[in-house]
Amino acid sequence: MHAIAQHVFRKEMSALEARRTQGELARDVGSGLWVKVDLPESVWETCAELARRHGPRLGMRTLDSLHVAAALELGAKFFWTFDERQARLAAVAGLQTS
Repeated sequence: MHAIAQHVFRKEMSALEARRTQGELARDVGSGLWVKVDLPESVWETCAELARRHGPRLGMRTLDSLHVAAALELGAKFFWTFDERQARLAAVAGLQTS
């Protein structure tokens, strides 16, 4: 929802397009295409470790490391993002990015 709101804020998407996109996402969740899962407690330490290990060199933000930590802790094999810093962190953390 934050990403959609950012597109509206940047005038890259209208409010109507945002509502449609949010509806499509809700339908995808309802159909099981996207699955909501609880984050394991270990995600917070992994997030902090990524920041300690890679933050000084990559300059990623907290949510970047949290997103990558969640992928790692949930056993993801692929990591999709349009954010360059997040993609670099995912790659050095051993995730396959596209």
